[in-house]
Amino acid sequence: MSWIKEDELNLLEKISANILKAGPMPKHVAFIMDGNRRFARKKHMERQEGHMQGFNKLAETLRWCKHLNIQEVTVYAFSIENFKRTKDEVDGLMELAKQKFLKLLDERENLEKHGVCVRVLGDLEMLPLDLQELIAKAVITTKSHNKCFLNVCFAYTSRYEITNAVREMAWGVEKGLIKASDVSEALLSECLYSNNSPNPDLLIRTSGEVRLSDFLLWQTSHSCLVFQSVLWPEYSFWNLCEAVLQYQLNYKSIQKARDLHQEHQALLQLEADRACVAEHLQHHGNGKPADAQRRQEALLHYTTCREERIQDFLEALKHKRDSYFSDLCSKDVLA
Repeated sequence: MSWIKEDELNLLEKISANILKAGPMPKHVAFIMDGNRRFARKKHMERQEGHMQGFNKLAETLRWCKHLNIQEVTVYAFSIENFKRTKDEVDGLMELAKQKFLKLLDERENLEKHGVCVRVLGDLEMLPLDLQELIAKAVITTKSHNKCFLNVCFAYTSRYEITNAVREMAWGVEKGLIKASDVSEALLSECLYSNNSPNPDLLIRTSGEVRLSDFLLWQTSHSCLVFQSVLWPEYSFWNLCEAVLQYQLNYKSIQKARDLHQEHQALLQLEADRACVAEHLQHHGNGKPADAQRRQEALLHYTTCREERIQDFLEALKHKRDSYFSDLCSKDVLA
């Protein structure tokens, strides 16, 4: 099964899609693709076949998203918790992933035609080396594409991602790139695996489970969450339309919550900057209180310096992450 399906929608689907697109549409949709194993049991097939059907459904769903002008999709492909499954099932999932990333590389011209950028988010060092190398090739091959984005969360949990982001900030402080006072919620967001993406507008979980299973906990705090009872391999265009409609019905409240949160974060940052400036002036003011103009000039200078430090740190972090993928590709070439 190809990663990109070229089929058009039928007439009824086109009409429904156009009606939906008259309203506010999510630009970024996340999927917890749950129910592959239950589908296999239901159909009396091997688990591996259930996972294969799940991938086929992903390719179909990406086609629907394309027709609905949904530019970015994030999927929960493999949780770190999944390593606790039986060895046979884990090995089967790793083999399936190898096959699919090989297929992706075979389709690079089609991916370029549609402008699909593939990102893989997670601790990839937990994976077999040959799979890491295939993923690195896929990421580097498509990194310049910018029409639509597919984020595959592999060897991922949200708590691990947040913990890793804290480690990255600690690394920045240790290297002298940032100060401890630069650490903030906004900076942590920039250190997540998903830092290149806007937060999802809509998160969909299939199979009837009503929990997030440690998926995008940070990023979906102001997203529309839709839980659907259908098993993932049986997901349909109409299920997706239903979820989008739920997003549209809640659009105003979601946007209001996001705007209020953004305003609150800006206020917190301003207060933190003022506190740092006040402390600096107290230590360097010979006991004399600074006038309003001097405080404002000091605040402007401090804010500019902080933003420059953070930008340098984020560039260093990006270089470190890019080097991981380029080094893997180099290893593969040398091998």
